[in-house]
Amino acid sequence: MYGAYSSMNTSTEPLCSKTNNKLLVYVHGQASSAPLTPAMFIFGDSLIDSVNNNYIPTIAKADYFPYGVDFGLPTGRFCNGLTAADYAALFLGLPLIPPYLSPLSKGRNILNGLNYASAAAGILTKQGSILEQGYQ
Repeated sequence: MYGAYSSMNTSTEPLCSKTNNKLLVYVHGQASSAPLTPAMFIFGDSLIDSVNNNYIPTIAKADYFPYGVDFGLPTGRFCNGLTAADYAALFLGLPLIPPYLSPLSKGRNILNGLNYASAAAGILTKQGSILEQGYQ
């Protein structure tokens, strides 16, 4: 599923969205000789959605052109390529964090964390009115 990302030059690609993005990332660290940041658990909206909306019935999808143009195919991300959360993971030495709704997100695939972000999600009722409460 993440094979398309390996062909991208992540050091030169632009960030996915506006400069005033807010990124909410929960970083879980361990003491001793383990890496300082072994996992990321990401919460947010379309700015950092990593394909979760492809797995739910919603009109808020990005699985068509021009989304994903830097990957060469639509990825379900609401941007050309990597999101700010993807860049944070790469900066911390982690692989790209998988979407929690993916059928592949279980077992060893989630040891580095999960991305819970979903486009059209919101904290306030008015913000999240595109998705029913049960999907957020």
